[in-house]
Amino acid sequence: MLFVGYPKCSTSQKAKKWLQEKGVAFEERHIVEQNPTKEELKEWKERSGLPLKRFFNTSGLKYKELKLKDRLPEMSEEEQLALLATDGMLVKRPILVTEDKAIPGFREAEWEKAI
Repeated sequence: MLFVGYPKCSTSQKAKKWLQEKGVAFEERHIVEQNPTKEELKEWKERSGLPLKRFFNTSGLKYKELKLKDRLPEMSEEEQLALLATDGMLVKRPILVTEDKAIPGFREAEWEKAI
């Protein structure tokens, strides 16, 4: 299992602690130091069954700075994936990646089902 998070993010901290308390073995990855690649993001989107928009950190400063709320609807999925792959701060975190699932954001019930 892969846990992709940002150490300074309180939600990432909470999710990591939750996994540890459940005794779940996972590999941890710093989302900014090792930004997900376009290929990874595409694969995770497919595993998640969610729209790509759910992988954007819509509350982040970078998202707002780039005015992505207005720009995303006009961009193709390929363009959105390429943009996400440029900066880990644009990506929703944490992300839990299992063999067959990828879950952006931390919702205990969803993560419970995945583990």
